This record gives sequence, structure tokens and C-alpha cells, in this order.
Amino acid sequence: MDRTARISGFHRLSVSERLGKLQEFAALSDEEVALLNRRAHLDIETADRMIENVVGTFELPLGIATNLLINGKEYLVPLAVEESSVVAALSNAANMVRSGGGFFTTSTGPVMIAQIQLIDVPDPFGAKMKILERRDEVIAIANEQDPVLVSLGGGCKDIEVRVLDSEMGPMVITHLLVDTKDAMGGNAVNTMAEALARHIEAYTGGRVLLRILSNLADRRLVRARCLVKKDAIKGGESTVDAILFACAFADADPYRAATHNKGIMNGITPIVIATGNDSRAIEAGAHAYAARSGRYRALSRWEKTAEGDLEGTIEMPLAAGLIGGATALHPLAKVSLKVLGVTRAAELSEIMAACGLGQNLAALRALASEGIQRGHMSLHAKNIAMMAGAAGALIDKVAQRLVEDGKIRVDWAKKILEEFSRKS
Repeated sequence: MDRTARISGFHRLSVSERLGKLQEFAALSDEEVALLNRRAHLDIETADRMIENVVGTFELPLGIATNLLINGKEYLVPLAVEESSVVAALSNAANMVRSGGGFFTTSTGPVMIAQIQLIDVPDPFGAKMKILERRDEVIAIANEQDPVLVSLGGGCKDIEVRVLDSEMGPMVITHLLVDTKDAMGGNAVNTMAEALARHIEAYTGGRVLLRILSNLADRRLVRARCLVKKDAIKGGESTVDAILFACAFADADPYRAATHNKGIMNGITPIVIATGNDSRAIEAGAHAYAARSGRYRALSRWEKTAEGDLEGTIEMPLAAGLIGGATALHPLAKVSLKVLGVTRAAELSEIMAACGLGQNLAALRALASEGIQRGHMSLHAKNIAMMAGAAGALIDKVAQRLVEDGKIRVDWAKKILEEFSRKS
């Protein structure tokens, strides 16, 4: 039987039962399942080699979003996240999206940009031309720095040169356009930029200052689309219309756009963390791209089809990799990638974009109907119960009462705990 990401009642299963389902889906070994089920996944010795001044490790819950169908392929998606309702919301949205055939994604390829800043040149436009005249030489020098990447079909493919006005005077900025294949590519492009500094200075007579990648990876775009049948959305076409108004609000107002886009990143950043990728770089690129028009806007677009159904699209830079950094070192990152079953960095980035669009759908549907707090706070009730001091079986009992009372607050949870204590 073909495997499916639609697992009915997954949230109602015990942790061991969920692990059993996951092991079957992703063909995990007993050792990998044991790794997921134990504490202190990252040993202190490995952590000490990853960053400086290590004193311990820090863990987040790792959940599995179900129901994801992307380009006709079934996915269970690992999410490392502390926020209640993210996993449930994405799973629910992915189920709605199945009504229109799932998510469909494309990407432009893994091209990263390295910037070389040239200052102290009296003829900046002349300097620009001098660099462009040596395009082939610049590319050759860059590619000498990473013969392995070049042998895999990657490497520096082209250059761009801009004259930039600034409060410190004109600057000449050279961009190296580098195909990083399945790596995020930060180290590769930085090394190329460093190696070219003295050559740029020799060509122009100027002085090179910064040599660093850009996290606005607008040559590394990912696109996702989905169609949701109106009958699959609670409230039908009236909810579709409300979602369109909510999206228009986000695109017109940066205050709303910031929260709208944060909701999108709720579906992306937890996958970035689970797979050992650079969450700060991807967040920075996404928000910079949202402001590329000169005004901060929504990353997604939602429209109503002629049939009254809801269609969503998203386009954004997403520089995720499969090799290098924590992706290669963190044991749970390796397991997360195995669960996803990805073999290319582009596929991983496309999954992230689809999940961002799905999470956006979940938030907009909730906002446009019952409001965000109803579902979110119901799922948050267990956290509130624990904050109030509940433990063991009392956590679920207190959480249930909080939801029933409609008062999901720590002070109310303490009162419920006192009541239970008097009865016992």
C-alpha cells in the first residue's frame, strides 16, 4: 500500500504510538527512533565543537505535521517549535489544501550572492567598468577557491557591479553570483569574496572593505501555490471573502503585514531549526524581500477563483541546505531530513515554502472566522496548567477545565488546582 501523510487521530495517539507510525512512514531504524525518544539528543562534546563558550544544550519540542501533499508526494514534516497550535494548525490547513490537489512548488535554483565593497575610488563608474571588463578572470579566481563545488556543477556563474550612493560617498559593489548546489553556501561565497579583494583593488586602485554574503537571496527564490475548495473551508465562500479582506489588509499596512508574515514563518522556521539550517538568515531574507518595493508588504497572495474557491500563492527567498553546519552535525537534524525524505536542497526549500503558505492559510481562516485565540488558547491550556503547578494527570484535567470555563489564565488554573486539592 502506498504511504500517506494522512494519519487519522495522530494527535490522540501516545508518543510511542506516534513514533511507531513515523518509523513506518520514514523507514527509521530502531536506533533513530530511540534517538527521538531520549533526552539530551545533542551531546555536550559535539555542542562544544559547534559554537564557543558552551555550557549546555537547549531543547525544543519536536512535532510532526501531517497531511502534507506537495507536488503529488506525501510528507510528514518535523517542526521544532515552542508555540502552541503551530503543528495542529499546519496539519489542519494541509488537510484543507488536499481538496485542491495539495501544494505545488517550483524554485529558481540555489544561487547565492557575495558582496565586495570597494571604497576610496575617484571614478566609481570607471571602476565599475574595469571590474566588468575582467568578468571571466573574476569568475575564474572565485572558482579556484572551491574546486569541489565546481566539480559538482556549481561555483561562480556571473558577476554584477553597482555604483551605490551613500552618506559616506559613492561605493562600488561587486556581486558574485554563486551556484551553491545542496549547501546553504555561506562559507563558500565568503571565501570567494575574500580571495578577490586584492584583485579588485588592483583593477581599480580603490580599497576593499566588506567581503560577505547577502542574506537577501533573491536569486534563490521558492514559489508555492495551493487551491482550497470553498466547501473544504468552514464557512464556505463567506470565509473565502473574509480571508481576501484580511490579506488585503496585510498588503496595505505594515503593522498587519509584520504579523501576517510572522504567521508564514511559523510554518517555515520550525522546519529550518529541525533540519539544522540558519533560521536568522532565512528570516532576514524573507522580511527584506517583503520590503523590496520600498514598503513592507505581505509575502503571500490570496485570490478567489471563478468557481468561488480560494487560491493562495507565495514567492520568497529561501536559502536552505542539506550539507554543512549543524545539518551535518546535529543528530536530530539528520533524522529530520530522513523523515522528510529529501535528496536536494531545492526540495527542502520548496517544502518550507508550502508549509509557510499552509500556516498562513490556517491563521487567516481562524482570524476571518472565530478569531485566533479560540483554537490557540485551547491548545495553550496545558502550558498554562503546568505554569500554575499542575503535574502528571492533573495537567489534562486542569487544562480541560480552563477550556470549559473560557478562562485560560494562570490565576484561574491555580484556583482550579486548589479546588482539586480540597477534593482530594
